[in-house]
Amino acid sequence: MASASSLSLSLSSSSPFLHKPKFHYPTKYNLHFNPKFVSFSTTRKIYATSSQVMNPSLSETHSAVPTTVNVDLGDRSYPIYIGSGLLDQPHLLQRHVHGRRVLVVTNTTVAPLYLDKVVHALTTENSNVSVESVILPDGEQYKDMDTLMKVFDKAIESRLDRRSTFVALGGGVIGDMCGFAAASFLRGINFIQIPTTVMAQVDSSVGGKTGINHRLGKNLIGAFYQPQCVLIDTDTLNTLPERELASGFAEVIKYGLIRDAEFFEWQEKNMHALMARDPNALAYAIKRSCENKAEVVSLDEKESGLRATLNLGHTFGHAIETGVGYGQWLHGEAVAAGTVMAVDMSYRLGWIDDSIVKRVGDILKQTKLPTSPPETVTMDMFKSVMAVDKKVADGLLRLILLKGPLGNCVFTGDYDRKALDDTLRAFCKS
Repeated sequence: MASASSLSLSLSSSSPFLHKPKFHYPTKYNLHFNPKFVSFSTTRKIYATSSQVMNPSLSETHSAVPTTVNVDLGDRSYPIYIGSGLLDQPHLLQRHVHGRRVLVVTNTTVAPLYLDKVVHALTTENSNVSVESVILPDGEQYKDMDTLMKVFDKAIESRLDRRSTFVALGGGVIGDMCGFAAASFLRGINFIQIPTTVMAQVDSSVGGKTGINHRLGKNLIGAFYQPQCVLIDTDTLNTLPERELASGFAEVIKYGLIRDAEFFEWQEKNMHALMARDPNALAYAIKRSCENKAEVVSLDEKESGLRATLNLGHTFGHAIETGVGYGQWLHGEAVAAGTVMAVDMSYRLGWIDDSIVKRVGDILKQTKLPTSPPETVTMDMFKSVMAVDKKVADGLLRLILLKGPLGNCVFTGDYDRKALDDTLRAFCKS
């Protein structure tokens, strides 16, 4: 469990690092490359007007015209469509289907809700396209090789070819597995992401990370493989369970902490609206998150440095997921606890002000997400799982930690190991 010093600090709510929103400026990165240490500082943020940020629920209205965020990757660039009712606009999907054969990959929870609608969107006034589907079991515990083979089985049995398109319809598990299947089947075919959870809409569907879990570690088997498009119909969040809704906000909070202080301030003011599923607040949070991720991916597609910072809290969080067993904790729940641990360690290193510790604790409490790992995850378990994390290089565990004013972070292996041990000791019983 967390020590008293980790989250229950008695502080004023004001922060010396609180910035007034300023927009329409391009983000500038000061990148300091060193084999052990890469720091990322941002001087201006982009993409939104002041009125949109401070009160989107009053300044924006629903529109049938989607907001489009572009992921700039040269000839592999693609759009992210965001809006209400997008599954009722067949042209958005059909323009990205290559060939005449489509395989929709979904799960037992999402299929009864949206599979028919997606099939209709793909085929209406488009008789040349035939659609098959494969319905997988739902849950992180099924993100494995055995379940992945069900996708390949269906594709081969249906005699799909290299002009075929896979469509991922579901949350992050489905998106990751469908993307990996698309990257591997016939050595690579086209695929489309239709994420139906907050977690997938703001994070996992964007950027081309695909893969499956191994019993010894999360997402250790996979590929970078970009989709043709990402279609985010915000109406799909109406059927999302409360626990899944809150889980996704862990990733939204992350963007504010690592690179977008103004967005974090907006979240502090509007988290109640997000938790209440205010449609305009949700649309704005998804849009701003996608813009942040799209920019990072455009600058560092295959995670040589900058993109790794998107994994704030994930090294601790993945250890929690692996330690308790896949599916016991949702990804966002583990990331939330992992973020608190990363913030705690940053504070122990003297890299952040204690007001940031308090603000992180406060906003996570609003979401009712966990702020410490389960008691069953021991210090030894953390160290064992973290030793095989993807960010280990030459035997050195590199972490994403906060450093400086809100919105700044480092990706580094150059830190005092005692601080890591002290954090693990503070949050673990043994």
